[in-house]
Amino acid sequence: MKKIEATIQINKIGVASDAIHDMVGGFTILEGNGRGSGKRQSIRSERGTVTVTAEYNKVAIISTIVDDSKVEDVSNAIADAVFTGEEGDGIITISDIENVLNITSKKRNSEAL
Repeated sequence: MKKIEATIQINKIGVASDAIHDMVGGFTILEGNGRGSGKRQSIRSERGTVTVTAEYNKVAIISTIVDDSKVEDVSNAIADAVFTGEEGDGIITISDIENVLNITSKKRNSEAL
């Protein structure tokens, strides 16, 4: 089993979740602030007379756990859905998961997904 975490632009949550909705058993979306290679937003302040650059960008992290056989399909679906070709599209990390326990059903590993 693998955990896929995709850090993407916050305005791409809808297309990314639509892309994997039928491919995975479930996923979690966390919204937050991040700072990477992407261009940061300009913010107008003081009645619109001053422009400052935001320190962080608004990002979302989509996290899911899948069987090894689905890793490429799910990560490619996310990447294709959020791709703009510009710097700051995001990053996908994939890590090993040793065990999973579904608290409600008490099922473990692949059965828990």
